[in-house]
Amino acid sequence: AYAKHMKDVSSTSTDEGQIMKATSNLVGSLGDKYSRVLDMDMYTRIQKFDLIGVGCTLMPDPTTKEIIVGAPPVQDSAAFQAGLKVGDAVLAVNGVDTMGRTAFDIIDQISESPDASKVTFTIRSGGEYRDVTMKRELLDVKDPVSYRVSETRADGTKVGYVRVSEFNSRVKPSLDAALRDLEGQGVGAYVLDLRGNPGGAFQSAVEIAGLFMSDKLATDVVDGNGVALKFRTSKNKVAIDPSDPIAIWVDGRSASASEVLSGALRDNCRAVVMGDQSFGKGLVQAVYGLKNGYGLVLTVAKYLTPNGTDINKVGIVPDVSKEDALPSSPGFVPFFGSDTSRVDFNDVKTRMSSPMCSSIE
Repeated sequence: AYAKHMKDVSSTSTDEGQIMKATSNLVGSLGDKYSRVLDMDMYTRIQKFDLIGVGCTLMPDPTTKEIIVGAPPVQDSAAFQAGLKVGDAVLAVNGVDTMGRTAFDIIDQISESPDASKVTFTIRSGGEYRDVTMKRELLDVKDPVSYRVSETRADGTKVGYVRVSEFNSRVKPSLDAALRDLEGQGVGAYVLDLRGNPGGAFQSAVEIAGLFMSDKLATDVVDGNGVALKFRTSKNKVAIDPSDPIAIWVDGRSASASEVLSGALRDNCRAVVMGDQSFGKGLVQAVYGLKNGYGLVLTVAKYLTPNGTDINKVGIVPDVSKEDALPSSPGFVPFFGSDTSRVDFNDVKTRMSSPMCSSIE
C-alpha cells in the first residue's frame, strides 16, 4: 500500500499538498472510516479534548513503563515551545513522581485544579534532567454540562436532570460541580442525559465514571495484538450518594465515550440505561501530531464493557425503552425533552439491586 500511494512522491519533495494528499490516500487504504489525516485547522480544533492543556500526549513507554511524551507536541503549543520531544520521560508532574502511575492518574491530578494556569514537568531528555513550567492554554471550550432539579415527587424525592453534550476538556470538573450542587440541594435520584452525545475524549468517560463509583472496572481496552488493558475508576472521588438511583438516557447518536460511560455504570449495577439503542462505536483512536502541524488519527484498539461485551457496530441495548420512560416530545428540546416524570426510580432501584446484577470488581 505504501509503494502504491507514495510512488509519485519523491523523498526530497517539499510539496506539502502532494505529500499530505498521498498520506491521506495511504491512511484511507486501511478501510477504517475513523482513521484519517487532519489538516492544521482540524487538528487545532480537536485540542478541545486536550485535558492537560499544553499540547502534548502522555503515554507509558512499552518497555520501561515510564510516562513519556508519546507524540510530537502540537505546533506552537506550550510543550512545543518548551522543546519537548517524543520519547522524553516525564518523571514528575507538579513535583509528584509519575513512576507507577498511568497517564489517567496524571490527568486526574491536573484536573483537581482545573483552573491552574501552569503545570510543571520534570523531564529527562537523553541524559539531561530539567524542570519545565508551561502555561496551560485550554481553548475557549463550551461547557458541555447543563443541569437542574427537574421535579420533586409526591414522596419527597428530588430528581436531578443532568445533560452532557460532549466529553471535552471541561466535562469532568463541570459535571463534578453540578453533581455536588444537586446533592447539596437534596437530590436523591438522577437522570443522566447522553442523547445526541457523540463522545470525545475516551479518558474523560473513565474519569466521569469515577464520580459515580469508586475503584471499579470501567472498561477493558484490547489492542491489535489481543492484549487487554483494564481501566478502573479513581478511588474516593464519588460526587453523589452511592445509593442514589441513576437512569441514563441514550439514543442512536450516543456514541464512543457516551457508550463507555453507559456500559461502565450499567455493568457495575450503578445505573439503568433507557431510550434507543446507541450508535455502536467500540473503537479507540489515538491522535498523533505531525511535524508540519497536521494530525493523524488512527484506530489503535477496541474496548469492551466491564462484563466483556463488544458493542462495536451493535451499541448499548437499553434496559427500558424510550416509549416506557422518556419524554414524549421528540429529541432533547430544552424544557420539553428533559421531562423526567415518566422515569420509575423504584424500578431503577430494583434493577440495580437484582440478584441478576452483580458489581464487577
